[in-house]
Amino acid sequence: MIDIERLWRARLILEDGTIWKATSIGAEGETGGEVVFNTALSGYQEVLTDPSYAGQIVCMTYPEIGNYGVCSQDEESEGPKVAGFLVRSLAPRHSNWRATEALGDYLRRHGIVALEGIDTRALTRKVRTLGAMKIFMTTEPLSDDELRERLAAVPELVDRDLVSGVTRAAAGAWTDGFETAFHADLSPEGSRRPKVVAFDFGAKSSIFRSLVAVGCDVVVVPAATDFDTVMSHRPDGVFLSNGPGDPRLLTGVVDTVRELLGKVPIFGICLGHQILALAAGAEIVKMKFGHHGSNHPVKDLDTGRVEITAQNHGFAATRESILAAGGRITHVNLNDDSVSGLELPAARAFSVQYHPEASPGPHDSAYLFRRFVQRMADGVGAGS
Repeated sequence: MIDIERLWRARLILEDGTIWKATSIGAEGETGGEVVFNTALSGYQEVLTDPSYAGQIVCMTYPEIGNYGVCSQDEESEGPKVAGFLVRSLAPRHSNWRATEALGDYLRRHGIVALEGIDTRALTRKVRTLGAMKIFMTTEPLSDDELRERLAAVPELVDRDLVSGVTRAAAGAWTDGFETAFHADLSPEGSRRPKVVAFDFGAKSSIFRSLVAVGCDVVVVPAATDFDTVMSHRPDGVFLSNGPGDPRLLTGVVDTVRELLGKVPIFGICLGHQILALAAGAEIVKMKFGHHGSNHPVKDLDTGRVEITAQNHGFAATRESILAAGGRITHVNLNDDSVSGLELPAARAFSVQYHPEASPGPHDSAYLFRRFVQRMADGVGAGS
């Protein structure tokens, strides 16, 4: 006979006081962080391994997760980086010729606390209504008072430097392209290979693969790399990657990017977009609940074209401050009219608040990598 009480012994508590029972599908233990909901219908392994989710517990809004298992080729970093994982239902079996492991086994092997049986629609409505909240979850049957005590000890995402925990330790060349055919065609045009110094603030592998695929020679450097070290590589362009946490704490990185403005073309995405905005003098604010998913509509104000994009961020640059800093708004999110792209014409720099490499997500924005290459060809970089 199934012990129902033991099956549902896992528990979680939200910052608004809501407590749910659940079933453990991952590792035994406890965890806490900021809860965010992700609207992607697939690509859960890419979500799990995206370093931008460090410090966050991800709730998938799609009701059944795990139906195609996991595959080592789909990881965006070395193992999961999420603080925890929530789903409505874990598929009891997976079916996929590429799969090497079941999702539940993968979560347990990597020590990720994960729960199923959660009313993910109710949780999503709470986050949309009340805003970003802390959450604590455990596989042990703690009392309500114990849950409240553990939740109170969970640190806020704001004012935390999470980049230092996910950036690489040393610089190195990145030469790998894509191993599968499930990506946009970024075949390079011409024979010249521009040299790009790419900052790793917690980057996804698909970003560097996209730069290689579009014909760049890529050197990846740690987040704390200074101006002189960057320029010693004689780059034709500098790339600012995605990453987790509050960009306002990264004052050293912002100062370095400020020094780089006007020296070489710069392309930033996600956290890199926010860092570029700060370097220009713009303001960054915490969003009510952020954007997380692979179906966010963005309008290119130059062409009028609408792109469906992959996004993962909880902070945003304000429109007024970008304009006051001499920047230009290039893209807007059609869900809430927030800034999704900017350009600093005088500094030969541009950025977007989404993921043109997708993984998971559509490839509508892959052209931005070609645009970066064209900017490097038009400009005169240190390596030219």
